Order: sequence, then C-alpha cells, then structure tokens
Amino acid sequence: MLVRDAMSTVVLTIGPDHTLRQAAALMSERKVGAAVVLDGDTCGIGILTERDVLRSVGAGEDPDRERAGAHTTTDVVFAAPAWTLVDAATAMTQGGFRHLIVLDDREPVGIVSVRDIISCWAPVLSVR
Repeated sequence: MLVRDAMSTVVLTIGPDHTLRQAAALMSERKVGAAVVLDGDTCGIGILTERDVLRSVGAGEDPDRERAGAHTTTDVVFAAPAWTLVDAATAMTQGGFRHLIVLDDREPVGIVSVRDIISCWAPVLSVR
C-alpha cells in the first residue's frame, strides 16, 4: 500500500503569523493533528503539530501571543505519494514524529499520519 492510498488530501494550511490559539482552533475544528505552515516570505513549507502547541502552553507561553512561525518545524522530512507505507513508517520512526507532509512536484498534496497508516494496516493484520 502506498502513501497516496492512506494520506489525507484535506490539508490545513496556515501562515506563520497565526497565533497558536488560532492554529489550535483550526486543527480542532478540522479534527487534524497538524497544519502545514506556508511562509510566503521565505517560500518555505513547515509543519505545526498539536505537540508543538502543547509544548508551548506547557512552558507557560501565551497562545494568544505566540505565533505559529516561532513553533514551526522547518527541517521537515517530506514523503512522496509513491512511497510505501513502510517507507513512511520508517521515516516517522527514525525521525521521532507522527506526521509527514506529502509533496508532489514540490507542492503539498496531503499529510500522512501514524493514525492513517494504522488504519490501513489494522484490517490486513487482523485477518492473520
């Protein structure tokens, strides 16, 4: 099975100037654990996860003042739609993260999460 078969194609994108509260509200509303952060000034693609928001709030930072750009991971490992789910799971395990932005021709086309992979594998593994 391939990443394209498991990924979510509904990608929440935000800008680096969104507050963490705004980002958290949007993630909650869309029921996703990560947002792609597009920075038009640097042409960069990053990711902000629920874990990033949690770390900030846990450190006592104000989610109404903190900006997504200050908490965005920019050294992102990207997946391709043609990767296998084993490739994606391996990258996540080695990198210690739970989401991969999926790029096709340098454009974000989806996000694949650990949950997506498990959802694909669970029915297959339960047959055994």
